[in-house]
Amino acid sequence: MTASSPRSRRATIIDVARAASVSRQTVSNAVNTPERVAPDTLARVQSEIERLGYQPSRAAQTLKQERAGAWGIELNSAGVGRLGAVLDTFLVELTAGAAAHGSHVVPFTAPDPLQPIPAYERFVASRVADGFVLTDTRNNDPRPAWLEAHHVPYAAFGRVWDDPSITSWVDVDGAAGIEAAVRHLADQGYERIGYLGWPEGSPVGDDRRSGWTRATVDLGLAHPEWEARTPQVLDAASSAAAGLLDALGPGGALVCASDTLALGAWRVLVARGLEPGRDVGVVGFDDTDIAQALDLSSLHQPLDRVADRVLHVLGARSASRDPAGGLLLPPELVVRSSSKPAGDRTTPKEK
Repeated sequence: MTASSPRSRRATIIDVARAASVSRQTVSNAVNTPERVAPDTLARVQSEIERLGYQPSRAAQTLKQERAGAWGIELNSAGVGRLGAVLDTFLVELTAGAAAHGSHVVPFTAPDPLQPIPAYERFVASRVADGFVLTDTRNNDPRPAWLEAHHVPYAAFGRVWDDPSITSWVDVDGAAGIEAAVRHLADQGYERIGYLGWPEGSPVGDDRRSGWTRATVDLGLAHPEWEARTPQVLDAASSAAAGLLDALGPGGALVCASDTLALGAWRVLVARGLEPGRDVGVVGFDDTDIAQALDLSSLHQPLDRVADRVLHVLGARSASRDPAGGLLLPPELVVRSSSKPAGDRTTPKEK
């Protein structure tokens, strides 16, 4: 039996130090603070690190730096008992992106989502995570102010709506997306464009509605009565959509604050023997599986870019640098058959 060589097992810092004829501290400096090492020595150590395939222990590094190398993310922060398609995808993108940034994500829940601060206090005290990713930001959200006051790094997917001085967030520009959807429908020849949104007081919903208002006023298509509000519940959305579709009539179009609301409108159209796109245009928001299954035009959120930017803000804040947050990313309008061009749909008969 032959003695094992560095190639037959995981190389250690001792192996690198012996091969490069330097101390273990010099190898550590070459990895963590290369500016402290003479150029010739640094080149020799780096050459041996590459030759031996040495990989520094991330656990040892984070212990030395008193850092966990992790970001906490509260699940169920809205208290609805589920993530939903958008946050589910965001969590996947965040987890994958964190690995690329040399960190990882630690999910947790707050026993009372309306009073989440004790859960954050426990996380901070235990040093399980170096900071937090916030989701489902809302008016009177206690988390940003508490984290700011305690100098805990964080970044939010979603604006800190009632405190414009806080810029540690990345968001998707819902108003711009809805405006783009209205202009798309107008370009296809739809002249009566309504909006199906959430009840007043939802900051995300109110922001998306502002895009419909802005676009219809600018295009000379504004009719305040062509609007309905409904909770994010399918049966309620169908009920609200029914009255709105009565007002719009065949040949009209509907922009919705979510794909779930668009599905509610879709059910009404199908029950009435109408075809989305041919008889009434429909555009949703979020580009979920619902939209893809129904061939529904929808606004796609760039969640991979959101996650990457959130991690960038976290890294900057943990290093006490300017996070340069407050970034709005535009969604992409994915056009499908539910908003066919005018030439592809039947022109409604004059009454």
